[in-house]
Amino acid sequence: MFPKKMVMIIGVIILIVVNIIGLSVSNRRYLSHYGPGRIAIYLIAPFQEAASRSIRFVRDVWGHYFFLVKVTKENDNYKKALSQAIEKNTKYKELKLSNVRLRSLLKFQKAITNLALAAEVIGKDPSPWFKTIIIDKGKDDGVEKGMAVVIPEGIAGQVIEVSSDYSKVLLIIDYNSSVDALVQRNRARGIIKGGSEDRCLFKYVLRKHDITIGDTVVSSGLDGVFPKGLIVGHVSGVVRPNSGIFQEVSVTPYVDFEKLEEVLVLLSS
Repeated sequence: MFPKKMVMIIGVIILIVVNIIGLSVSNRRYLSHYGPGRIAIYLIAPFQEAASRSIRFVRDVWGHYFFLVKVTKENDNYKKALSQAIEKNTKYKELKLSNVRLRSLLKFQKAITNLALAAEVIGKDPSPWFKTIIIDKGKDDGVEKGMAVVIPEGIAGQVIEVSSDYSKVLLIIDYNSSVDALVQRNRARGIIKGGSEDRCLFKYVLRKHDITIGDTVVSSGLDGVFPKGLIVGHVSGVVRPNSGIFQEVSVTPYVDFEKLEEVLVLLSS
């Protein structure tokens, strides 16, 4: 018994030889149409067809391989270019949004009578019990403990710690914060205290005052920290008990503390 490898090699050699003979025979013009040539072509044609198909198959696979390699390379280049374009577009959007915020801050800075210093928020307290932020301005920039921190939308907080280059700001939603405030419509006075993530408590408001949901609350200027007339927020809840001298009032600040990025520190009264 011959090994399978030897049989395959002999078969391939025979196929090649028969194919060559067939081509030679088919090219002889003197062979009769009804003679041995026709028989030879009849016998050889299937082998020629199989060989041709094999050659075409290998050629197509080879061509498709290089085509796919080229397409893959082009696809990688397109992906890289798209990624770079997305990155540039994101940076452009960030610059545009930052420009809008800074323009609004500058316009507000011109509107207030206080000398104000623009600062960027560079950190937030991760603790759920304290609501503070860190800004990139400190003692060397003229910032002092107790100064008010505001944005165009309203009061943000108060400076509680100062280093040479940085300061910590206590936000008005912190439980330890307090702002002397009044209802703009009827001048009913109380103290804004931190209450929750997005609300403050308007404490010590006398029950006799007519407080309605939607009333605007502003700073009274009587605490010596926040100038009079700065916006705090709007009344979002009122509970007037049947007894007692005070009513329970909730206030939602206009400042979105989750999106706080730039602030103004009021340097003088």
